Amino acid sequence: MRKRRGFRWVLLGVLLAFFALVIADALGVFDDRPYYEVPHGDHTHYLPKNCDPALPVSRAPTRPPGPDERISCTSGRFMPIE
Repeated sequence: MRKRRGFRWVLLGVLLAFFALVIADALGVFDDRPYYEVPHGDHTHYLPKNCDPALPVSRAPTRPPGPDERISCTSGRFMPIE
């Protein structure tokens, strides 16, 4: 009887850890891209992270930046990474 109770606690702990990882992934904790995607009707906009003030969605590009590009916080244009 005691083994069963211990197994239930272990199973509960594993399930809680799994759901915590799923929620963290959904919130973007493990996402290291410098931009995030915003679905907008039948297309997607790509907005840079950490802009103050934020770039309006309508000014953001509709394709992701290339490996040597970044999205400007002021104009929404692609800039080369220096």
